[in-house]
Amino acid sequence: MKKGITRREREVTDPTQIAEILDKSMIVHIGMVDGDEPYVVPMNYGYTIEDGKLTLYLHGAKWGRKLDVMRANPKVFFCLECDVVPFDGDIACRYGTTYSSVMGSGTAVILEDPAEKAAGLSVLMKTQTGKDFTFDDKMVSIVSVIKIDVSEYTAKCRPLE
Repeated sequence: MKKGITRREREVTDPTQIAEILDKSMIVHIGMVDGDEPYVVPMNYGYTIEDGKLTLYLHGAKWGRKLDVMRANPKVFFCLECDVVPFDGDIACRYGTTYSSVMGSGTAVILEDPAEKAAGLSVLMKTQTGKDFTFDDKMVSIVSVIKIDVSEYTAKCRPLE
C-alpha cells in the first residue's frame, strides 16, 4: 500500500479486513486512459494476495475497446466497494452512505499462455462463487484474461457513525 487517504480514521490496514472487502465486492471499476479521454469499465474480478502483493484477474471478449486501450496504455486504476447502505440525518449534511472500499493502481497484462489464463479464470471463479473450477484449452481459447499487477492500493471503511 502507498498513497494516503484524507480521512485517516477510516483507513483499513489489516490484511484480513482488506481480504473481506475484496471477497464481498463483486464488481471492480477499471479506469483507463483512451488517448486523451477517461474510460471506465465495470467488471467481475478475482484476486490473490501473496506476500502482501495484490493481483487482480479479469476476463472478457478477445477483442474490443478495453483491450485496445490496455495495449496502448497498460496503466490502470481500480475501485471496488461493498456494504453500501444509505442513512438519514436530521439535516442535509448528516445524510450519507456507509461503505467499504479498495482502490489503487497497477499495470494490466493481457495473458497469452493458456495455463496462466486458466489459472486466472480459476481465481476469478473462486472469488465470484467460492467454488473451484477447472478450464480446458477450448474454454480458455475463447476469452481474454487480464492480470493487473497492483503497484499500490488503499482500503477504507465508512461505518455508520
